Amino acid sequence: MKILICFLLIVWIYLITVFTRAKLHFFKFVVGSVGLFFFMMVILQPYLVNMLSRSVAAASGIMGDVTGCYQAFYQYSLILIQSGGSAISMYIDYECSGVIEILAFTALLWFFPLYNTLEKIMYNIIGVVWIFVANIIRIFIICILVYYYGNNIFYFAHTIFGRIVFYALSIILYFYVFTRSQIKRQKVGNVLYGDDIK
Repeated sequence: MKILICFLLIVWIYLITVFTRAKLHFFKFVVGSVGLFFFMMVILQPYLVNMLSRSVAAASGIMGDVTGCYQAFYQYSLILIQSGGSAISMYIDYECSGVIEILAFTALLWFFPLYNTLEKIMYNIIGVVWIFVANIIRIFIICILVYYYGNNIFYFAHTIFGRIVFYALSIILYFYVFTRSQIKRQKVGNVLYGDDIK
């Protein structure tokens, strides 16, 4: 398996150099970001999941302690929500850790041709923090809904409403980092935003 990964990495780097020399920016962006995401998932994801799961549980637990609605056991990446006479436990696993979203954002950003290296570092840090906080807000909302409306709402809160909140916050991040910056730097037409008016 390691030999295959090394081979794919060499092919990927070669393709990036070909697209760079040929000035095929779109193909460099697509192949580069997809490849970087793949290699980060294979190499970094096993190490990041446990750390992110515990961090999300610990940070969510602070909000649970403040509101008194749930308890977090960050050592086990576990959240316990007591609602009336019953209780439900929520395990912060691979899917809830936010690792996929963080690595996808990072991969897209580093092959996005608009920013220089320093800007990419800055936006990467901001993006990781934003996604992490968005995930905590999602977990908090799920826990609050279960606390007030019982275990029967868990599926709706986790699968539908929590994801809507998380992805709405992610869309805001993507708009400011990718879309808005692209429009502003293209210098096409006379596009102004509220904070651009002097």
